Amino acid sequence: MIFGLADANNFYVSCERAFDPKLKGIPVVVLSNNDGCVISRSQEAKDLGLQMGDPWFKIEKSATESGVKAISSNYPLYGDMSRRIYEVLTQHSPSVEPYSIDEMFIELDGIRNVVEHCRQTRAEVHRRTKIPSCIGIGETKTKAKLANKIAKKRPEFGGVCDLRPAEICQRIYPEIPIDEVWGIGRASQKKLQALGYRTVADLARISIQDSRDLLTVTGARILMELQGISCLPLSMIVPTQKAMAVTRTFGQAITQWDNFASALSTFATRLAERLRAHHLLATSITVFAMTNRFNNDKRYANSMTYGVLPTNDTFAIIHDALRAAAAVWREGYRFNKAGVLANDLIPAGSESVPLFQAGDPEKSRKLMEAMDVVNRRFGAGTLRPAITQASKHWTPKAEMLTKRYTTSLDELVEVYGGGIK
Repeated sequence: MIFGLADANNFYVSCERAFDPKLKGIPVVVLSNNDGCVISRSQEAKDLGLQMGDPWFKIEKSATESGVKAISSNYPLYGDMSRRIYEVLTQHSPSVEPYSIDEMFIELDGIRNVVEHCRQTRAEVHRRTKIPSCIGIGETKTKAKLANKIAKKRPEFGGVCDLRPAEICQRIYPEIPIDEVWGIGRASQKKLQALGYRTVADLARISIQDSRDLLTVTGARILMELQGISCLPLSMIVPTQKAMAVTRTFGQAITQWDNFASALSTFATRLAERLRAHHLLATSITVFAMTNRFNNDKRYANSMTYGVLPTNDTFAIIHDALRAAAAVWREGYRFNKAGVLANDLIPAGSESVPLFQAGDPEKSRKLMEAMDVVNRRFGAGTLRPAITQASKHWTPKAEMLTKRYTTSLDELVEVYGGGIK
C-alpha cells in the first residue's frame, strides 16, 4: 500500500490570505475563541518568535509594534475551505481519510508516477482553494506523516517528499530528532533519549521485541511502520463516538438567567446539528457551568446530567439542556464558561421504540431535516429556535473577525475596479 498525507500549510492563516491578498508577506496570527491565544501563525510570525498558545493580551503590544496582524478565528470559513480541499483530493485518489481539519490521508496505490501525481494534486488544491500544502508519501501512515514534515521544512523537495526509497531514508533519518515521529510523546522521547536514541535512524534500528519492552505494543507498531510494515490502514468505517460536546467561554460574564438560557440553548442547537450530521442519538444530556477561577469572582462550578429518550431533535435537547441548566444555575454568580454534552451516543436507527411515545417521531424527523436543508443552503442559523438569539452578553469576543466569504450570501467577496473589498 502507498499512503500520502496532504497537509495545508499554516491553514487558518492561509484561509485568511486566500481572500485578502494584503495579508501576504506580513506576519499574521489567528487567535482562539474570545481572542485568547495564538492558534495559527504565518511563517513571518514564526520568524518573529511568536509561539503557538501565546496569550494575546501578553504579546499584543510588542506584536503590534512589530507589524503583526491579528485575526479572530473564523471557523465557518476554515471548515468550508477544508471541505473544498477534501473534494479536490477525492478527485485525485480512490480513498481519502480526513485526520484533522487540515490533514488528510490519501490512497496512492496503482498510480504510475506517484511523486508527479502528488505534485499535480498539490497544484490543483492551490489553484482551486489558494491554500498552499505539502504531501508526504510512504508505505505506511507513519512514514507518510514524517515525509510531510520533511516536505514542509526542506524546500529542496518542492512540497512533496517520498520516503519509500531506502537511500532517501538513509540520508535523512540521521538528521531528524525522534520527537518528529508520529506517536512518540514527551515521556517516550525522554525515555529513549536517556538510552541514547536521539534520531529517527537510531529509532529505526531498534528491534521489534526491544520496542515492545521500551514503548509497549504501540511503540512496536511505530517501529514496524518506520520499517515499512503497515499497521494502520485507511479507516473506511469511522468508529462510533461515545460523547459529543459544545462548550464556550463567554465574551463577558453572565449574571442573568435569560442570557444563560439563551447561551445554553444555542449550544444545545449546535450539538443537535452535529448529532444529526453524524447520524447519532444522545441518551443522556449534561450541562456544566463555572465562574472564572483566574480573577476575584466567587468560585462556583457545577454540572447536572439527565437521562433522556434517544434523540437528536433540537427542541428535545434544548428542553433537557434547560432542565439541567436550571439545576446548575445560581443567582449572584458571574458565570464565565458553560457547555452542553451529549453522552452514551448510539447510532440512529438502533434505538428501541418505547411503548408510549411523547410526540410524533416522524414529524420531528421531517422538521429537523427541513431545518438542516435550509441552514445548509442559506447559512448556519438561518432557521433556529427563537431562544437562541445571539446576545452580546455571552457571544465570544471576536473583535478582529473576517467575513464568512464562502458560507454567507451577505458576506461574499465583492470585486470592483480597484480589486477586492
